[in-house]
Amino acid sequence: MTIDLNLLISLNALLEERSVSRAAARLHLSQPTLSTALARLRAHFGDELLARTGNTYRLTPLAEELLESTSHALSYTDRVFDTRPQFIPEVAQREFTLVMSDAQLPIFGRVLAELVTREAPEVRLRFEHSTARLIQPGLEWLRDIDALVLPQGILADAPSVDLYRDRWVCVVSATDPDRGPLTLAEMNGRRWVTPYHPRMPVLSALHRMRQAGIQPHAAISTEDFLAVPHLVAGTDRVGLMPERVARLAADRSGVTIVEAPFELGMLVEAMWWHPVHERDPGHRWLRQTAVRAAQSLGENA
Repeated sequence: MTIDLNLLISLNALLEERSVSRAAARLHLSQPTLSTALARLRAHFGDELLARTGNTYRLTPLAEELLESTSHALSYTDRVFDTRPQFIPEVAQREFTLVMSDAQLPIFGRVLAELVTREAPEVRLRFEHSTARLIQPGLEWLRDIDALVLPQGILADAPSVDLYRDRWVCVVSATDPDRGPLTLAEMNGRRWVTPYHPRMPVLSALHRMRQAGIQPHAAISTEDFLAVPHLVAGTDRVGLMPERVARLAADRSGVTIVEAPFELGMLVEAMWWHPVHERDPGHRWLRQTAVRAAQSLGENA
């Protein structure tokens, strides 16, 4: 069959809505039109895609596999057609997708959003949460987004620009009596809440601990930095966090920052992108705006 790229839009709506009627309403098309599209898609893939179970539909295994691919394909198509010879922020209408951790969002993401809103009121930012599953696939995955904010030392072979610096700190419950600096014995003996998996290269602080002869007992690990204070407050656990977001959390989450007996290490947060975006005027503006947003943070947390 001849491929009609309009079917990609129908396919995405059908897979996400799992319903011909809901997909038709979403696309402002008639239900018979979407039924015809579904029939053509079933013929093309040689698969039912939507299999009826009682009064509902479920996705077939192939449809489950296609769901993520169609979303990425539409996102990339949108970026292609959003590209212009010039990018004029005051009148531009475009959406940029940035992936960053929840520790970066209330610090850098907030300032970037304010700057974009002020200079390009019709530009939309889409923030997605970074996870180990997203970070590890490498360069090709960056094609599907506009930028990834991640510390230096994790990715390679992709363009990047440094944004701002941070450092690792420890947090303990604010109910700890007469809380002073942590001792080496405490660091070895107490239970820890660590972000990401302990072997993730982002956790340079854990490498420094092991070099100092400390084997932290990671009782809990999470990919949500903002969850760390809630898992520490009211317990004897020690949490590991970037200082900037730890200072925000200390004001409202029942934890306090404590010093370790040695420096836990610095973080250089950077923005990464795929080389395919290098010459895009809109993307160039995004990168320049990100640098200016980071500069407004200053050197201190």
